[in-house]
Amino acid sequence: MSEALLFAIVIYLLMVLAFFLAKWRFFHVPVMVLAILFDLLIPVYLILTKDWYKRLIEQEEIFSFMIWMHFILVLTLYALYGLQIMTIKKMINGDEVARKEHRTQGVGILIARGLVILSAAMLIDPTGAE
Repeated sequence: MSEALLFAIVIYLLMVLAFFLAKWRFFHVPVMVLAILFDLLIPVYLILTKDWYKRLIEQEEIFSFMIWMHFILVLTLYALYGLQIMTIKKMINGDEVARKEHRTQGVGILIARGLVILSAAMLIDPTGAE
């Protein structure tokens, strides 16, 4: 298993825990911020450490449905993060209705992030010849 995937799974499990411990803000907020930062920085790490030209162009995986599905799931996750940040701003300004939105978006983020991790696991080259 890839180190990046293993780390993503660990952070996902922390997110699930932080979701259920939302009232413990000293735990919930740092874990969620860490998860968002990780998800924003992992593409940079992968670009710097993998031979994407060989895999996507030479091996023609750019035409793979799985690659595009993973990409769309990642974009969906980023969009949900953006909505979540806007909802957090409303909560800080005292909008109590935003709490329900925040929780619902959190469920969506957990589902989307789980699917991103699953699709990433399916894209790992089992030979390790990336």
